[in-house]
Amino acid sequence: MGKPSTYEEAGVDIDAEAAAVEAIRETLAKYGVQPEGVEVLEDIGHYAAVMRVGEDLFTFNIDGVGSKVLVAQLVDRYDTIGIDAIAMNANDAVCLGARPIAFLDYLAVEEPDPEVAAEIAEGLGKGAAEAGAPVVGGELATLPEIIKGEEEGKGFDLVVACLGLVEHGPITGEDIEPGDVLIGLRSSGIHSNGLTLARKVLLSEYDPWDELPHGETVADELLRPTRIYVKPVLEALEGNEVHGIAHITGGGLENLTRLREDVSYVVSDPPEPHPVFEEIRRLADVPLDEMYRTFNMGVGMVLVVPENEAEDVLDTVSKHVEAEVIGRVEEGRGVVVITDEGEVRLGV
Repeated sequence: MGKPSTYEEAGVDIDAEAAAVEAIRETLAKYGVQPEGVEVLEDIGHYAAVMRVGEDLFTFNIDGVGSKVLVAQLVDRYDTIGIDAIAMNANDAVCLGARPIAFLDYLAVEEPDPEVAAEIAEGLGKGAAEAGAPVVGGELATLPEIIKGEEEGKGFDLVVACLGLVEHGPITGEDIEPGDVLIGLRSSGIHSNGLTLARKVLLSEYDPWDELPHGETVADELLRPTRIYVKPVLEALEGNEVHGIAHITGGGLENLTRLREDVSYVVSDPPEPHPVFEEIRRLADVPLDEMYRTFNMGVGMVLVVPENEAEDVLDTVSKHVEAEVIGRVEEGRGVVVITDEGEVRLGV
């Protein structure tokens, strides 16, 4: 079988995942339990749940790092995967205007290995420090009949949960309106989505330690940690009006539609994708729309702001990460990415 040229051919069906999530949501809705003194304001479907407990608003969310764990096993390098696990959750929490205040981790292993566990914990600690909150507990489960690895005994899966305190908002996207400006924050690389397609394409042509045309090794590109956006986003929220925040994960820029569905997000000036994306596309002849539907393509986070706030917000986030205005909100629906090769339409 040749190289996969779509995420579905690589083994991940985004539409089927969405249908499964909807089935879970509909089923759980039948059991709408509300503990006394707790009000759920946002639940399944947004980046994080928002709950009112007394006078305070909290977010709660959970995520893993997907098949990136297979790359870590393949090259026997575990010190960055914990950063990804923290980042995926911290970045989701901050989309609602929340400051992460605590993390929990769940590490399931094929066989317990103290050295590997310590390496994974090193990444968790570094990521938590960057996000500004501690890892306060967790669980290690040995599941040899369930967890299998690239090599016998090396299998593991890593999941993190995040508790956040909403200090600005919650920012749900409901205030987004035509005329708002899209500010894109640069990603560090592939991050932790689309790895199934990325690794299958790259590893069908290269060994893990081979250099890609732009000089980075395959292993370094696939394991490059997800950027944590907590500091720039929280700083931007101090004294500025922000209508929506989107973490660009699985589904690419289509994640913008999670904020408000009845407007059009026109990305008229997308940034230059990282070289690794160009190499993936070249090797497997991946269609351009599939690239934008699967990968972040250089944008890890998008802030949706009123036009009169755009300059101040851009100046603030640019102190921490490369950022630029990438488009606007218009009348319509879905996401339109305008590239040199034509328009890519997502979620339409």
